[in-house]
Amino acid sequence: MLFNSLNFALFFILIFILYWFVTNKSLKLQNILLLVSSYVFYAFWDWRFLFLLIFSTLLDYYSGIKISNAKNESSKRFWFWLSISVNLGFLGIFKYYNFFVTSFADLFSNFGYVLNPKTLNVILPVGISFYTFHGLSYVIDIYKGKIKAERNFVDYGVFVSFFPLLVAGPIERATHLLPQIKKARKFDYETAVNGLRQILWGLFKKIVIADTCSIFVDDIFQNYYNYTGGTLILGAFLFSFQIYCDFSGYSDIAIGVAKLLGIDLIINFKMPYFSRNIGEFWRRWHISLSSWFRDYVYIPLGGSKGSQFKSIRNILIIFILSGFWHGANWTFIIWGLLNALYFIPSFLMKNNRKYVGNSFQSGFLSKIKEVFDIFITFGLTTFAWIFFRSNTLTDAVGYLKGIFKPSDFFNIHTALTYEVSIRPLFISIFIFLIIEWYYKNEEVIFTKSCDTRTATFFKYICYIFVIISILLSIRNQSTSFIYFQF
Repeated sequence: MLFNSLNFALFFILIFILYWFVTNKSLKLQNILLLVSSYVFYAFWDWRFLFLLIFSTLLDYYSGIKISNAKNESSKRFWFWLSISVNLGFLGIFKYYNFFVTSFADLFSNFGYVLNPKTLNVILPVGISFYTFHGLSYVIDIYKGKIKAERNFVDYGVFVSFFPLLVAGPIERATHLLPQIKKARKFDYETAVNGLRQILWGLFKKIVIADTCSIFVDDIFQNYYNYTGGTLILGAFLFSFQIYCDFSGYSDIAIGVAKLLGIDLIINFKMPYFSRNIGEFWRRWHISLSSWFRDYVYIPLGGSKGSQFKSIRNILIIFILSGFWHGANWTFIIWGLLNALYFIPSFLMKNNRKYVGNSFQSGFLSKIKEVFDIFITFGLTTFAWIFFRSNTLTDAVGYLKGIFKPSDFFNIHTALTYEVSIRPLFISIFIFLIIEWYYKNEEVIFTKSCDTRTATFFKYICYIFVIISILLSIRNQSTSFIYFQF
């Protein structure tokens, strides 16, 4: 059930009515409704994997209680490692087993040994990386004494499987989401309006920009050997906007839907393409995953408190793990490694935290320098996205070689070979960037105070443009979100 589909619209309208008009006087009934609706939502993808989700939830729920009740350290460690091992085991089997066995066979083939490993012919359960990380953080926090085990299964089940974030995040923490689930919720008009604004902006990013970009990106990356260098650069540029608008669009819709239910989810993106260095980019991009690896991998490894060698080692580990989290492919690992190599010089020069917050410098020369830094950061990020998007390392290298082909570099002819013109897409991206820049200091688009007629006029012009663009871009079949595959 896709957020950008009629099925989800009807599903959510029904849930909204039941939530606020039928079960609104009982928190227990509201949470039962959320849990049941989340399981129904997940079953729409593949009902067989619903049992895996329920099993994972039961395991972490029971393990959390056992860890809290443990009389000695050995018992505590047993339940902790049981939960961790089983969760990572499921993730390893479904997501990484084939990668490891084929990589192992390829390694031996280089030495003349031919192996024929057995691979698993199973599909990846949607959302497994996200709900597994929910459970892992919960159990780790209990083990470290940061939180107490949740005794109410329904409340814990909602935390793990809350349908807006179930299949593609953001990755929530029990310290933030569970207290909201356990607290009575009242409908707030202003919060609901902000939620609708965020849903609208998310649909614009997904339907108008991401889905239109995909028409050109899919063809260019699949047939890179037929295109000129200029066209390949265009393909990489469009993929940068496709993946950002696709994933952040999903996050916006998820956060907006949660707001309509009186629940506040963490912000997952903060205009990352306005970042002035890689350190700032990773504080603005997929924030819930970056902070997860920081808190549960980087800091436990020692963070930046040890020697410079250990700090660099830790940086390499979390970036490579971040790449590997995205998929069982060497392309993702190289993507993570590239971002680590971008980040390390900034870390060594101690300016990786130079830009904290949303403030931008005043003064003409300072602004010019920041604009230049934004372009450089975007260029480096786009280069890395080529590996992320390519199916294999061979394709990625071939794509890069194609960029530097000397013949007909500026013959960008893709716009002439498609039923959909590329010009409206460029206009949409340009206006999209203007809107994001205007609201860059706000957590939610369109919430800036309209204290002047000009600001009010701009806001309503944006509304009109966004709504018309969505209506003109809707296709017969809804397209899936990129991060469902992770």
